[in-house]
Amino acid sequence: MSTAAPKVGFVSLGCPKALVDSERILTQLRTDGYQVVPTYEDADVVVVNTCGFIDEAKAESLEAIGEAVEANGRVIVTGCLGVESAAIQQAHPRVLAVTGPQQYEAVVGAVHEHAPMTRAHDPFTDLVPPQGIKLTPRHYAYLKISEGCNHRCSFCIIPSMRGDLVSRPAGDVLAEAERLVQAGVQELLVISQDTSAYGVDTRYRTSFWNGRPVKTRMTELCEALGTLGVWVRLHYVYPYPHVDELIPLMNEGRVLPYLDIPFQHASPEVLKRMRRPAASEKTLERVQRWRRDCPDLAIRSTFIVGFPGETEADFEQLLEFLEAAELDRVGCFTYSPVEGAAANALDGEVPEALKAERLERFMETQARISARRLQQKVGRTLEVLVDEAGVDGGAVARSYADAPEIDGLVYVDAPYPLEEGRRYRVDVTDADDHDLWASINPDQ
Repeated sequence: MSTAAPKVGFVSLGCPKALVDSERILTQLRTDGYQVVPTYEDADVVVVNTCGFIDEAKAESLEAIGEAVEANGRVIVTGCLGVESAAIQQAHPRVLAVTGPQQYEAVVGAVHEHAPMTRAHDPFTDLVPPQGIKLTPRHYAYLKISEGCNHRCSFCIIPSMRGDLVSRPAGDVLAEAERLVQAGVQELLVISQDTSAYGVDTRYRTSFWNGRPVKTRMTELCEALGTLGVWVRLHYVYPYPHVDELIPLMNEGRVLPYLDIPFQHASPEVLKRMRRPAASEKTLERVQRWRRDCPDLAIRSTFIVGFPGETEADFEQLLEFLEAAELDRVGCFTYSPVEGAAANALDGEVPEALKAERLERFMETQARISARRLQQKVGRTLEVLVDEAGVDGGAVARSYADAPEIDGLVYVDAPYPLEEGRRYRVDVTDADDHDLWASINPDQ
C-alpha cells in the first residue's frame, strides 16, 4: 500500500467570500493529510469552487469545470453554481460529485470518497499553520464575519444559494483575526454579504474574546479589531444609520477611512424596482455628513445601468448623484438577467445599445471625479502597504483608499529596496484618474 498522501488540485472562482470558502476547504484537507498541488496533471482529484452570481460567471464556471475534466478527469464541484447540480451534470456528466456553497463537510467528504487516504494522519508531518491555509499574499487576508443575506434584491439570487444571514460569534471572528495578525498579516479585509447587518440574526448576542465580553455587532467588532495594530478595511457595507458610529473609529485610526458600499443606483424608482435595502434613506445626505466628519474618507461602490424600467431621467439622476457624492472608486455593470431572479419578470427592458451608451457616459463622468479626488492627494504624505517590492528599489503599494485587486495602486520611488508586506510613509508626487505616484518619505 502506498504511503504517499493523495494530491488535490484546486480552482477557486468568484468573489472574496468564495475565496474564504476555498481557504477553509483547503485548510481542512491539509489537516486531514492531503497534499495540495498547483497542476491538474499531478492531482488525484480536482476541486472546482464555482461562482453563479450572473450568467457570465456561470459560463466561466462551466468552462473551468470542463477544462478540469478534460485535463484530469476526476473533478468535484462546489460553490454557488452547485445549487444547479442537474445543469452541471448535464454539461459535464463525468463530474464525480456536486455540492453547494458553504457545504464544507460535503466537499471534504467527497474528496475522502474519491481520493481516500491510504495512511494514518500524522499531526507531526501534516502541519497546518494556526491561521489556516491562505490564498492571499502573506500580508493581507479576508476575514468573513457572516454567511448569507436577509435581503431579497430583485436582481440577485445569492439568498437562494447561500441562505439567510448567519453571523459568526464575535469571539470566533476576533480569535481568527488575532491568529492572522500573529502570522504576519498587516491588513484585514472584513467581508460578508451585508456587513452592516452583522449580528442582527443573533440579536447582537454577547460573545467573549480573551476573557472580555464583545457584542456580535459591527461597531463593537470594529472597535476590537482596531486594537490589533493592523489595517482594518470594511467591505459590503450598506448605508444604514448605525454606520455613523464607525466614523469616529476612522478618525481615531482604529479602522481605515474606507467604505465599500454597493449603492447600485440613485433613482428612487429604480431602487424600488431593485428592492434595495435603505432605498428610502437619505443616502446622499449621509455620505456628505460622513465626508464632513471624516475628510479623508474614501468610498467605493458598484452600480447597475440599464435595469428594467430605467428611464433617461433615472439615469440622469444617477449621474447627478455621482457628481454630488464624489465617490473615490466605482465599478459599473450593464444589467443582465440572472436565471431565477425576480427582476426577470419586470417590464421596460432597456435595449443593449442604450445600456452600453449609458455605461460609457457613466464611466466618463466617474473618471473625471476619480481624477479630481486623486489630484487632491498630490503633495500629501500617506502611509502605504507594499504589495510588490522592486529589485532596485521602489515598489507597487496601496494606500488606505485602495483595496487589493479592485482599486488603484501607488507606485513608489525609493533609493533603497523596500520590503513586501511592510508599511511606509510616502510623499505623493503625481496622479492620474486611477493611480498615484510617490517617493519614499525621508523621515521614516
